[in-house]
Amino acid sequence: MNPSKALWEKGDFTKIAAFMRQSGEAVVKSLGITTPLRVLDLGCGDGTTAVPLALLGTEVVGIDIAKNLVDAGNKRAVEAGLNRLTFQEGNASNLQGVSDHSFDLTLSIFGAMFAPKPFDVAKEMVRVTKPGGRIVMGNWIPNDPTSFVSQLLKISSSFLPPPPEGFISPMMWGVEANIIERFGQAGVPKEKISMVKDTFYFISDKSPTQFIGSFERFYGPTMNAVEAAEKSGKVEELHSQLLELAKAQNKSTDGGTSIPATFLRVTVNL
Repeated sequence: MNPSKALWEKGDFTKIAAFMRQSGEAVVKSLGITTPLRVLDLGCGDGTTAVPLALLGTEVVGIDIAKNLVDAGNKRAVEAGLNRLTFQEGNASNLQGVSDHSFDLTLSIFGAMFAPKPFDVAKEMVRVTKPGGRIVMGNWIPNDPTSFVSQLLKISSSFLPPPPEGFISPMMWGVEANIIERFGQAGVPKEKISMVKDTFYFISDKSPTQFIGSFERFYGPTMNAVEAAEKSGKVEELHSQLLELAKAQNKSTDGGTSIPATFLRVTVNL
């Protein structure tokens, strides 16, 4: 199986997505959507941004590598009566079957950044977006102490064996020079690319302990770290580092969890 597919079909990312709904809605609201509009949501999960987009009256195609998330997204679309929202399996590095210039907006919030072959990802996003359209990405920022997932992944990876040769960290999508280079190779001049830091919130009525427990049980990268830590006898060490991170960044005062997370918002105007 494709390693990326295996990673995101591991566990149940819908349990993590539940903490991201309000921020997904806020991101969509900030896009200034006017209909009619045809949108591709790439690395869509079960619809954290695709569902609010469809509720605005746009036609949305969500593509994700994980079958379980595609199935969950289609279930959400049916339950919400959103007949212009469809989810399908696909690979952001190679969008087979997706026609050139077929979307007004290509959106990927913490999705396409995890696909291997980042230059292919940029090329594909440009290919499927109409001239005059736009691409919007939300990417976690490497080594940013205020980027919660970046820190969570950094801790998790320290308990894992070294990655295979040639591995390119998804976090490199949070570096401005890389974004300019990747879209540049896809034919986009740098003056057409804008980047700004923004804030995403993980919100839950669960305590930070329960919140981190969900990542350990349901989030593929953290699950892999837990498995490796169990083998090396370091599972308590991993847990305490993750919990310390969540407690340090938690802004909630009512026993729940509210963690702000900085990300890089990228807009490419074609």
